[in-house]
Amino acid sequence: MTTVAAPSRKALSKIACNRLQKELVEWQVNPPAGFKHNLTDNLQRWVIEVAGASGTLYANETYKLQVDFPEHYPMEAPQVIFLHPAPLHPHIYSNGHICLDILYDSWSPAMTVSSVCISILSMLSSSSIKQRPADNDRYVKNCKNGRSPKETRWWFHDDKV
Repeated sequence: MTTVAAPSRKALSKIACNRLQKELVEWQVNPPAGFKHNLTDNLQRWVIEVAGASGTLYANETYKLQVDFPEHYPMEAPQVIFLHPAPLHPHIYSNGHICLDILYDSWSPAMTVSSVCISILSMLSSSSIKQRPADNDRYVKNCKNGRSPKETRWWFHDDKV
């Protein structure tokens, strides 16, 4: 499986490097349940396996998240997308983009990769239906040429799924 090309990005700041190294050590000592970080030598891009929680629609399914860290992480949110194939979910587009407020407007520097992963697993686990967002085709068509989900003006209106 290949990773999605990232937009040209600046190298991580010293603060970002220190924070990510700390998070990586914490992950290795105490990884969140249901997740596996595929270690590489690239601190700026993490690929994380997500195992669907038992007793949910996604039980026994595995997906991959790609997390790209910006120069000023954690002051700026990482870009988080699902690699192909993305799970069928009302808030996950077929191109892997995730409509989840903590990845955009509600981001806080106190959040970590682990807390983001747990929020995504919670979003998956609480779903009662496997389907794409109603505007999936239009959105994906408008995202050609590698547009980042961080460039989208998301409308967070449905917290039931």
